[in-house]
Amino acid sequence: MVGGLSTVTNSSALIALQALSFQNKRLIDTQLTITTGLRVSGPQQDGAAFAIATRLRGDVGGLNAVKTALATGEAQVNVAVSAAKSVADTLTEIKAKVVQANQSGLDTASRSALDADFTELRSQLQTIVDSADFNTVNLIKRSASTLNVLSSVDGSVIAVSAQRLDVTTIGIATLSLSTSAGAATALTAVNSAIELAADKLAALGTSAKRLEIQSDFTTNLLTSFAEGIGVQVNADLAEASALLQSQQIQQQLSVQALAIANAAPSLVLSLFPAPKGR
Repeated sequence: MVGGLSTVTNSSALIALQALSFQNKRLIDTQLTITTGLRVSGPQQDGAAFAIATRLRGDVGGLNAVKTALATGEAQVNVAVSAAKSVADTLTEIKAKVVQANQSGLDTASRSALDADFTELRSQLQTIVDSADFNTVNLIKRSASTLNVLSSVDGSVIAVSAQRLDVTTIGIATLSLSTSAGAATALTAVNSAIELAADKLAALGTSAKRLEIQSDFTTNLLTSFAEGIGVQVNADLAEASALLQSQQIQQQLSVQALAIANAAPSLVLSLFPAPKGR
């Protein structure tokens, strides 16, 4: 060993190599952060933050299931609302025919024509009811039952009551305008049917609004949970990019330091003149 220099052990090179390895590891970690956008991508980086984010992701999975159920329920109820509106409109048309059939002195041909129109409109109303189906659910047909829509991750549901609007339920299935007495009976029955349809439409509208509010709330919850996860594990990409540039410079300096350290043992040789030839 000469002046702290040795040809056997190069301590400076070992130290420089350790520094370079450290800088390389930091650089790889920062590159991973930028690539994934995550400050914490595993429990080894920040166990507490990773555990919190994992639990929140589980909650998000449950909320997404609730959101899907609510969206399906909304669609099913909205189909029923749309069909109920059509039923109400059709009843209005039916009433016009019934009122005409109650005119005094109506001839037989006119009464028969009105009765035929009435029958056709009633059939159309029933077709509307039978067609109000979404994903096997029909809330206004005669055999309809309560629809339970999942509304929270704890299994709570929003119960949407069936609002039957078939011709039998609303009391117009057996009406006829073929006689003046029948027309008078039909007028009373149709007025009652219109009131009943309005009540049922209002009930469906209330259920639809309730589902809409719960769906909006669930969407807001999902946004809050996503932000919460982001706070725990997401990286500040601007900060990470600046750090990457700094670490790349430090890596280059470490490489140069290692090269200098590796060259140090050769300085020992310069202390000894080359032997002269004899």
